Amino acid sequence: MNLQVSNGTFKYGKEPILKDIDLSIEGNTILTVLGPNGVGKTTLLKCIMGFLHWKEGVTLLNGKPLHTYSNKEIWQKISYVPQAKKSIFSYTVEDMVIMGLSATQNFFEVPKKEEYEKAHLMLETVGMIKLAHKYCNELSGGELQMVMIARALVSEPELLILDEPESGLDMKNQICILEVIQRASKQMNTACIINTHFPNHALNISNKTLLMGYGNQKLFGDTRELLIETNIERFFSVRSRIVSFTAEDQSYKTIFPYMIAAGQ
Repeated sequence: MNLQVSNGTFKYGKEPILKDIDLSIEGNTILTVLGPNGVGKTTLLKCIMGFLHWKEGVTLLNGKPLHTYSNKEIWQKISYVPQAKKSIFSYTVEDMVIMGLSATQNFFEVPKKEEYEKAHLMLETVGMIKLAHKYCNELSGGELQMVMIARALVSEPELLILDEPESGLDMKNQICILEVIQRASKQMNTACIINTHFPNHALNISNKTLLMGYGNQKLFGDTRELLIETNIERFFSVRSRIVSFTAEDQSYKTIFPYMIAAGQ
C-alpha cells in the first residue's frame, strides 16, 4: 500500500484552509496528524479520502489518483473511523461490525455464517467479544469506539483512517485504542493515519508525523525527529521537556508541558 498527497490545497472561501500539503506513507506505517484546534486536521482527512475535493493537488493510492477509483474500490482498500458519537441505532455489536464488510458484500443480503465468524474474530482481537449481542446504544464511549474500530478492521483494509479515536476517553480506554492500532499495523500490515490531540500518543506509536500550525505552517517527517521541544513550542505555543524512561523493560519518551510560551 502506498498513499501520497501531492501539493494538496483546499479552500472554503478565498483563503486556503490547507496549502501545499505533501506526505506519503506505505506498508504498515502509522502516521499521526498533530496541531492545535482549527488548523484543518479533520478537513485534511476528508480531502485525503475524497469526501472533500482538493482545489489543487491530488491524492494518489497505489500510484493512481483517488478519483479514478470507484467508491466500491476505494472502500475495499480504506476504512474510516470518524470522531466518536453516542450511537442512536439499536444494532447489536456483531451486526455493527458485520456492516464493515458491506464494501465487499451485498449490503441487503442476510449475513452468512462466515461473516459472523469474521466479526467475532475481530471482536476478540479488540477485546470486545463479550459485548457481541449487546446493543450499540447501550455501550459506553470507550466500548463503542472499540466496536467502530472493529467494524473498520473486519474488512482487512490496506489503510485505516481515524479521526481523534481516543478523544473523550479515560486513560485505560485510550491505551486500549492505541494498542489495537499498533496491532493492526504490525499483525494485519495495515497503514494507519490518526488525527490526534495527544503529542505523547504520536511520540510512542507513530513512525511518521504531520505537524500542522496556524498560517498553513507544516512539517512532515519521522516522528522522533519532528516531536522535539522547539517544534512543540512553535506549533502548540507551549514550552515542554521530553523525558526518557524505562518501564517493564521497554523504553519510552513522554512530553512534559510546563508553561505557555512567552507572548502567546
